[in-house]
Amino acid sequence: MSPVLGLGRSLLWLAGRVMGLWVRPTPLPVDEAERLRGRGRRVLYVLERQSLSDLLALALVCRAVGLPPATRRFVLGAAREPRASLFLERRRGWLRKRADRRTPERLQRLIAAALAAGDCEVDLVPVAVFWGRTPLKTEGSWLRQLVREDWTLVGPFRRFLSTLVNGRRTLVRFGDPVSLAEFVGAEPEARRAARRAVRVMRAEFRNARAAVVGPDLSHRRTVIAEVLAKRAVRAAVALEIRDKRLSRREGLLQARRYALEIAADYSPGFVALMEGILARVWNRLYDGVEVLHAERLELASAGAQIVYVPCHRSHMDYLLLSYVIYKRGFAVPHVAGGVNLDLPVVGRYLRKGGAFFLRRTFRGNPVYPIVFMTYLGVMMARGHPIEYFIEGGRSRTGRLLAPKTGMLAMTLRSFLADPSRPVLFMPVYFGYERLVEAKTYVGELSGRPKQKESVLGLLRSLGVLRKRFGRVFVSFGEPIPLAEILTRVAPGWQQSPVEVRPPWLGAATDALAAEIQSRVNAAAAISPIALLSLALLSAPRQAMPEADLVRQLDLYRRLAERAPYSADVWCTPLDGTAIVAYGHAMGVIETVAHPLGAIVRMSEESAVLSAYYRNNIVHAFAFPSLIACAFLNNPAMRTEDVQRLAWRIYPYIAQELFLRWPEAEVAGVVDEMLAALAELGLLERSADGTLWRRPRTGTAAAVQLSLLAHATLDVIERYYLAIALLLQAGHEAISQDALESRCQQMASRMALLYELRAPEFFDRTLFRQFLDLLRARNVIRTVPGGRLSYDEELLRVAADAQLVLSEQIRHSILQVTAG
Repeated sequence: MSPVLGLGRSLLWLAGRVMGLWVRPTPLPVDEAERLRGRGRRVLYVLERQSLSDLLALALVCRAVGLPPATRRFVLGAAREPRASLFLERRRGWLRKRADRRTPERLQRLIAAALAAGDCEVDLVPVAVFWGRTPLKTEGSWLRQLVREDWTLVGPFRRFLSTLVNGRRTLVRFGDPVSLAEFVGAEPEARRAARRAVRVMRAEFRNARAAVVGPDLSHRRTVIAEVLAKRAVRAAVALEIRDKRLSRREGLLQARRYALEIAADYSPGFVALMEGILARVWNRLYDGVEVLHAERLELASAGAQIVYVPCHRSHMDYLLLSYVIYKRGFAVPHVAGGVNLDLPVVGRYLRKGGAFFLRRTFRGNPVYPIVFMTYLGVMMARGHPIEYFIEGGRSRTGRLLAPKTGMLAMTLRSFLADPSRPVLFMPVYFGYERLVEAKTYVGELSGRPKQKESVLGLLRSLGVLRKRFGRVFVSFGEPIPLAEILTRVAPGWQQSPVEVRPPWLGAATDALAAEIQSRVNAAAAISPIALLSLALLSAPRQAMPEADLVRQLDLYRRLAERAPYSADVWCTPLDGTAIVAYGHAMGVIETVAHPLGAIVRMSEESAVLSAYYRNNIVHAFAFPSLIACAFLNNPAMRTEDVQRLAWRIYPYIAQELFLRWPEAEVAGVVDEMLAALAELGLLERSADGTLWRRPRTGTAAAVQLSLLAHATLDVIERYYLAIALLLQAGHEAISQDALESRCQQMASRMALLYELRAPEFFDRTLFRQFLDLLRARNVIRTVPGGRLSYDEELLRVAADAQLVLSEQIRHSILQVTAG
């Protein structure tokens, strides 16, 4: 043992006090003290490498959070050890120090003493200490290079410098405690039990270092060389050489150019620099970055390959998620971005932050997709977290977009080629109270073409730093183990040959995509601005008496508490009055004085943008809103009729809004929502429990029920419009493509005539999805020639829609279609 580490407890205490003047270690996870106290066992800390500074950092954390001291005397049976800690790796030699990875003698002594005394009530707790994780200066700084935290065993001088430079950025990460009895029970011999314990501890340290520092990545050139050496790439290049009569050198150079176009050039130094810059940017732009369910990062990091799959609202998404993950003590993911973002100068720095790029389409180029998929597989095999947006592009309406499954399919195939490392998909929800790209989105929804990304456009956008954008919410959804999805879709998938594309791959990819989107929505954050948008956009001309608005906002909050969409949904704690005041402060609404009571309204520009914020959360109120729709045109309804209407409409709206309940659970959810609406005073139940009545017309409760219904009424109107146009065209008289075009034109006309503030109302993609699902459920069919046929089932769907929609709405739709 090093003589320095053999210091008495008094000298160690004094050294710790001196170090504490400068070093400020942060424990991970933050609830470690409660977790260890709850187990009620003695604690023996296992440090990764022999280091006095690591031991003192651990001692500082133990003192700060109330853990058993690491420097206390440890007694187990006949064994008397000077400290309650040991090192897994030591340094040997005098002139040239080298790592000694043999089983620690102290561990063998303690296990032998435990066996002799029959006392195994001891927890081994692996502790990894990270001094700054990343350097603080520029890429060329020699000091930064010298003190970088990486995978190598460093000497005393470098650790001393690291303590000076990164002492206030130190992380002390505690692993899961393991009972000594687990090793002693399986291996009654002390030496073998100690070796088994060492193997478990080393695996824990590898996972911890990969999660915090990132995997042991080689230089970019080495990664590219590994990609080009893969058999799949060589085979694709050989085919390209043969088909296009290229030389071998030309074929390999082409593949190399593709790899250089794709590959990231990750720089820990650049990431550390950007952390400080982004912290200032967020403080200038936002009133706070609220992170929800961040504990799932810790749960998902234990040896699994993490794939972050966030929704895509803004260009800020990339930066926010990487920043949040880094601040929580985990490795920054490699982010897949469109090649349109690989701008001069900018693209180089995005690559240093972990970005890798892909083309929008792989068609007509057989080598490029193989190179890309191989690169993705290499990064996954090395254990680096990956991030991509399955929606493909940013949502301009605020709703989740239909997923594009190309990246998911490549991830699945990479996993099937090497399933030794489990893969977890981490859904992430973003919620903004104001969008940086708001004006751009308004212009695009008004018909202006999408602006191409450029350096000049980036410079122009710097003006947003002078504005405030409220709060932003980053919420981590429930992780999805890939193996569970594969087992559900294709039992026995482990026996599928690797070389062949399995026939069930498409079904598994679609199931995974739907599950991701569903869990993104299940982690929604219901902000004050989103609630204001939901309430005012349901009112005529986006205006309401202030008292009515406050009541409606309070209703939404009570409904979110009484019948929450999911356990992960967060709702603002502000009451209706405070939400209205917050809307004024954000400039979203204005109040107009009136002798009969103040009126709150939105400007025309605010109304267009507010549709975006409403759509972020409309799914959380979709089910009670659908039930409220049933009472718009009917003063009373039987439970069985409400159940039938919900069963009829749910599959279509569930597909559009990515609702979380399977169809088998719809009946139970309807009963739950009816009970919640009755408890809130919006419905009345008959004595025998078979009939439900709406409140008397003109009452405050009747107004609230009507406003709640209007949250999804436009969805039912859109469905009825598509059915009416199909029935008007006639049996086997129109193709789906022509019907989609006609639906879009008619919906656009209705939006102009009736001032509908819902850009998705005339979205052709939504009409296509609705018609595709009608075909999948055999309500309509395609006959030879491409025309659509239907039978009595479509008429029953139309009849149920007529039961929900008022005569005025149906007349308006039919009038537009007749025109």
